[in-house]
Amino acid sequence: MSDRTRPWVRSAVAVVLVAASAGLAVGGPGPRPASARPVQAAPDDAFFTPPAPLPAGSPGDVMRSRPSPAGPRSTRALADAWQVMYLSTDVAGAPNAVTGTILVPKDADPATAPIVGFGPGTHGPAFRCAPSLMLADGGFYEQPAVDDMLERGYAVAVTDYEGYHPDPATTYMTGRSMGHALLDAVRAAQRLPEAGLAADTPVVLRGYSQGGGAAMWAGQQHPSYAPELDLVGVAGGGVPADLVQVGIPLDGADGFGFFLYTLLGIDNAYADVSLEPHLNDAGRAAIARMEDDVCVLELILELGGGTIAGHTVSSPLTAALLGHIVENGLGGQAIDVPVFQYHEQQDGLVAFGQAQALRDAYCSLGVQHTWRTYDTGGATGLIRHVNLVYRANDDVNRFVESRLAGAPATSTC
Repeated sequence: MSDRTRPWVRSAVAVVLVAASAGLAVGGPGPRPASARPVQAAPDDAFFTPPAPLPAGSPGDVMRSRPSPAGPRSTRALADAWQVMYLSTDVAGAPNAVTGTILVPKDADPATAPIVGFGPGTHGPAFRCAPSLMLADGGFYEQPAVDDMLERGYAVAVTDYEGYHPDPATTYMTGRSMGHALLDAVRAAQRLPEAGLAADTPVVLRGYSQGGGAAMWAGQQHPSYAPELDLVGVAGGGVPADLVQVGIPLDGADGFGFFLYTLLGIDNAYADVSLEPHLNDAGRAAIARMEDDVCVLELILELGGGTIAGHTVSSPLTAALLGHIVENGLGGQAIDVPVFQYHEQQDGLVAFGQAQALRDAYCSLGVQHTWRTYDTGGATGLIRHVNLVYRANDDVNRFVESRLAGAPATSTC
């Protein structure tokens, strides 16, 4: 891990590592570490509240923008940044409003700068967790990857995904919404006048964990949803391709909060799903707390070890919910540009087997696919998942660099 990486680990992931090394039970009682809490977002920040009704327009059209800090002081020296709200498309095909951050390196000619569409990993259900707010506060845990892109002269379009506003309703792990949000963040970057970016510049999509799923979904959707984008590559790590195979092992495990958050995301996304009738008092309290104040570390430290049975009076896994879980599974359609997919062999949050099955599905569809596995070490499988956020960064950078340079792609299929 580089010296530059360490500050961002401190602001997000290191709390988990320290707790584990000290023998603290994930999900057990105790004070919340101060470093786990980003700066509180203003609860009345009208910028993040979508207009009603939404304006007419096309996906990717910018509804509003404002200058924003590009990150900590070192990143502010690298890039100018704007928070944006743009039109996108929800899981039902209806227009929605999504926010994000566009970053443009100061030393690059924006007219020729490539664009990296960046799908953030899990941030959590509360409004204060929005990636744009984390970036502005200097607490974005994937900042090293963003900085690497900026240092190479690439513009970066970071989506917040759907639902981050003062009355949050995030649609976590609904792949169709995430893919649209990521592709439309790139479109918004191209259409933001202050950024000065070109409409025909080459584009790469990248992300890890939730962001890896978003990148793969966007890659599958690209030909039909955003064919005008000059997409040249997709990189995704820790990809949750099959939400059933990812979710079941998390019941009763350290990552239970992510399982419960996925159910909440599907509930928020689909009108025919409702968790509320299935919840007991503990479940209702957990959901209310999640949407009020829970980010990624609280998902681990407060909800780890929980169970669905302990939060419900009846199974929430209805036919409607399971149907939507299945339709948000990856691998049913090819990605028509080179793909780099990577995974931790002992991943305790996003099951390895289902990621390998995605690799096999893409290979059978003729995708030009490079697959790499890692053994990062770590006290738990959850920590191994976290470790790979940083461990694989150099390999992802090389893939992105090669795609933007037009080098021939290889395949391990």
